[in-house]
Amino acid sequence: MLKEMLSISGKPGLFKLISKGKSIFIAESLIDHTRIPVYSRDKVVSLGDITMYTNDGDVRLAQILQSIKQKENGEAISFSPSITQEELRTYFSQVLPDFDREKVYPSDIKKVMNWYNLLVKEGFTDFEEAEEAEVKEEEDTTEEKLTIDN
Repeated sequence: MLKEMLSISGKPGLFKLISKGKSIFIAESLIDHTRIPVYSRDKVVSLGDITMYTNDGDVRLAQILQSIKQKENGEAISFSPSITQEELRTYFSQVLPDFDREKVYPSDIKKVMNWYNLLVKEGFTDFEEAEEAEVKEEEDTTEEKLTIDN
C-alpha cells in the first residue's frame, strides 16, 4: 500500500498512484481527490521507500506509522498547528525512542504526523501488513535473481 502512496515536491499532502505511462504518472490527491499528471521532471518519492534516521541505523516509514497507530489506537493524532519543536520531539520519542535528534528535524516529524492523519482519514491503516508484503516481495525478487544467475 505504501508503495502506491506518493509525496510530490511542491504539492501539499499525499497522492495515490493511479496509473503509469512511459514518462508520466497519473496520481490522485488524498486531500481533494483530484487527479493530476506527474512528469519525470517532478520530484516524487514513494512512502514505501522512505526511512528515518535512528541511532542504530534507518527505520522504514511503515514501522513508524504502525507505532503511531498503536500509540493512537488507530485514531488520528490530535495536535495543534502551532505545536512547538520540543513537543514534536517529545511525541516522536514515544513512537521511535532512538530517533537521531540531529538528523531528524521537527519539520520531518510534523510531516510524518500529517501523513499519518491523512492516511487514517482515507482509511489506509494496514501499515504492518504492507511492510511484511513488501519485504516478502523483495525476498522473492532476490531469490529469482539468484536462480537466474546460477
